[in-house]
Amino acid sequence: MATGLIALLDDIAAIAKMAAASLDDVAAQTAKAGAKAAGVVIDDAAVTPRYVVGLTPERELPIIGRIALGSLKNKLLFLLPGALLLGYFAPWAITPLLMLGGVYLCYEGAEKLYGVFFPHAAHEHENAVLGHKTDPVALENEKVAGAVRTDFILSAEIMALTLSTVADASIYMQGAVLAAVGIAITLAVYGVVGLIVKADDAGVALAKTSVSALRAIGRGLVVGMPVFLKFLAAVGTAAMLWVGGSILVHGLAQMGYAGPEHTIHDISEVVTHAVAVAPGLVGWIATSAQQALLAIVVGAVTIAVMGNIVGPIWSRLRPASH
Repeated sequence: MATGLIALLDDIAAIAKMAAASLDDVAAQTAKAGAKAAGVVIDDAAVTPRYVVGLTPERELPIIGRIALGSLKNKLLFLLPGALLLGYFAPWAITPLLMLGGVYLCYEGAEKLYGVFFPHAAHEHENAVLGHKTDPVALENEKVAGAVRTDFILSAEIMALTLSTVADASIYMQGAVLAAVGIAITLAVYGVVGLIVKADDAGVALAKTSVSALRAIGRGLVVGMPVFLKFLAAVGTAAMLWVGGSILVHGLAQMGYAGPEHTIHDISEVVTHAVAVAPGLVGWIATSAQQALLAIVVGAVTIAVMGNIVGPIWSRLRPASH
């Protein structure tokens, strides 16, 4: 009896050690995958705040909460099982699907530029595609839906990068790492976004305190945050264009059309050698700028298609849906 109990305890200890080793592997692979996806994570954090700009302060955190919940659903309910299934049964389909998402990011980024340079035409285009909304609830729902759609594409890129990091692991390890990365990145991104959009409210509170140093910090936040949010909106637009263009360029290369990637690389090499200062940074800027330029072209074409073909069809179908 005692011998059997000791054997059972040995088995439990061995299982515990295996579980601990597996958790260590998951943690290590999660950190590795998270580092690889860091660039897209930064883009995600830069893109999201623009969806709450212009809304009443009391709705900012609830909207961020809704977007964060949508992001978790994107990653855990759709992208995680989708990535595992595609990786196992149809790995060839991952690149074309990512490229479709890249086209959407190009469209979103180009649409923001369109709104800056041609605000009236951009407003008419948006009404033609989405319909004219004046109800605050409908406007909020549309902002949340737009943010979740953009998050889906960025999350797909994150999950694809994560999957490539653990491609040789078991499907259980892949699932665990994808889930861990998805949850950790979502909490980090939307936690940071929440702090950013509420920083001006914190500044107002600090400006009312009796401590002079805190009052100065508070006034600085109140004055500086609107400027910072505008800067972040510009960074978010640039990020969408850069990521969208890079997805298309790398996707074309993987499908056997490496001409755009080689051209961008060659031009970046020429620029890097011409400047001869901070070659790594200059090369990255040159490459990203060319990818963004490609994204603007693709986005402009997509805007034309959406406005002249999809929009009119959608406007005819919309009344029948109500």
